[in-house]
Amino acid sequence: MNSEIRELQPEEVWNKFTDLNAVPRPSKKEEQVIAFMLDFGKQLDLETFKDEVGNVIIKKPASPGMENRKTVVLQSHLDMVHQKNNDTVFDFSSQGIEMFVEDGWVKAKGTTLGADNGLGVAAIMAILESKTIAHPAIEALFTIDEETGMTGAQGLKEGLLAGDILLNLDTEEDDEIDIGCAGGIDITASRKYEEETTPEDVTAYKIAVKGLQGGHSGMDIHRGFGNANKIMNRLLFDGFENFGLRIAKIDGGGLRNAIPRESEAIVVVDRIHHDAFALEFNQLATSIKKEYKTMEPSLFISAEATDTPDKVMNIGVQEGITKALYAAHNGVYVMSPDMENLVQTSNNIARVKIGEGKIKVLCLTRSSVETSKIDMANSLRATFELCGCEVKYSGEYPGWKPNVNSPILKVLNEKYQELFKEAPEVVACHAGLECGILGQNYPEMDMISFGPTIKGAHSPDERAHIASVEKFWKFLKEILKEIPVKD
Repeated sequence: MNSEIRELQPEEVWNKFTDLNAVPRPSKKEEQVIAFMLDFGKQLDLETFKDEVGNVIIKKPASPGMENRKTVVLQSHLDMVHQKNNDTVFDFSSQGIEMFVEDGWVKAKGTTLGADNGLGVAAIMAILESKTIAHPAIEALFTIDEETGMTGAQGLKEGLLAGDILLNLDTEEDDEIDIGCAGGIDITASRKYEEETTPEDVTAYKIAVKGLQGGHSGMDIHRGFGNANKIMNRLLFDGFENFGLRIAKIDGGGLRNAIPRESEAIVVVDRIHHDAFALEFNQLATSIKKEYKTMEPSLFISAEATDTPDKVMNIGVQEGITKALYAAHNGVYVMSPDMENLVQTSNNIARVKIGEGKIKVLCLTRSSVETSKIDMANSLRATFELCGCEVKYSGEYPGWKPNVNSPILKVLNEKYQELFKEAPEVVACHAGLECGILGQNYPEMDMISFGPTIKGAHSPDERAHIASVEKFWKFLKEILKEIPVKD
């Protein structure tokens, strides 16, 4: 199946991407891909090493005639988001991604594709391997754990790199040049509770919310996609208010940086309310689907009879957490007053796990303004503390402040217009790029970010536009020819 990918243009990039996608590489479990990359660099007889946290650095001397140019750091991250559809049987720890071509796009069979950031990694590999591409001295930086904490970038020590310019190849629209990004912070609310014996004379249901698009919790947060955890809570809240519904367990969402696509809950309702509950549930489900019919045409909501659980939540705790989940903000919090159409601050209620006496809610708050980020985090903390949860902050990372006077921005802007006969969009993004973190130890490094068009990142609908990859590759090669001479 992946053989057809190897025949796409540019072959050197798609071949490296196919090689990379044969290697399991989930965040925080990158041992196999680190070994793969170390072996790749050593086979090319290039200076190759791993730093103390697991980042891989490969250095390549300038091609003939380019020795007087500034050194360039080419940077992408090795890990990928591992998400799959519930009905897809796939073992991310042992299987390579199964790819196919459809209508000008490369996609994966029921899983994330890994184009984020595998296409950036593949492009760097192709440059390192090439004997014909003109380039200055290159330091290839392959970071780990970008998707779940950016610990690779945070752990990179000063002094390991000597580059003057950093090209981050991790954005997802081929007509954009990124000069800034949001910072982030993880918010985790948790508590224990006493379970109660399930009342007698009840009907048990398995409630499912699925079929949502999901997507990147930064880049897609403004698009109005449904959040499975919020929709599920809306259904449960209504059932509790009107029919005394009791919750046994909830399992919704997954990674913090993915908008949750699916949620399941096991609940019980007094048998006397069976018919009325079913009618009310179906009416509410129909109303919700109508609300989301434009953005979420495949939304599916169901309630099916299931085995009666032995235990349910303490009723007081249940009331508190359902109200807290209703009150907790999800989506865009503030739009930027300085850059048109840029989300300044947002939150994603990414994971809700309730059962066996434990509650855990995972959120990711992003913002390009530090004070606004903390304001959003404190709002969530207050909401969940009111229902007895302990709230912890972790994984905080800074944003990347835009520099409109960046010298490398001028190079990219002019080269883009020369090649494609139109001006690029110079933007800041609401995703978390590693530039802000890397800039803490390398404050004098001039940084920019760009990449090919990728849609549906962080979801099984992730896809890479084939023509865009060719455009990106052409742009990257031409930029390397135009790197300024050393001061």
